[in-house]
Amino acid sequence: MAYSIVENCIGCTACTKKCPVEAITGLRNELHIIDAELCIDCGACEPECPWEAIFDEDDVPEKFTED
Repeated sequence: MAYSIVENCIGCTACTKKCPVEAITGLRNELHIIDAELCIDCGACEPECPWEAIFDEDDVPEKFTED
């Protein structure tokens, strides 16, 4: 199970600095993404996000899910 980043990500890069496997990519000030193939589900990124934009794949709030 991988983590995901939702649209309220502001691209601060805090998560990219914490990811031990470099699974998170994105340009500064733009929405970042997590490569599910690289993510080891360690959870290091989630508490680092000051915008609460990172969620466990199963816990993404309904307002950020696609129908």
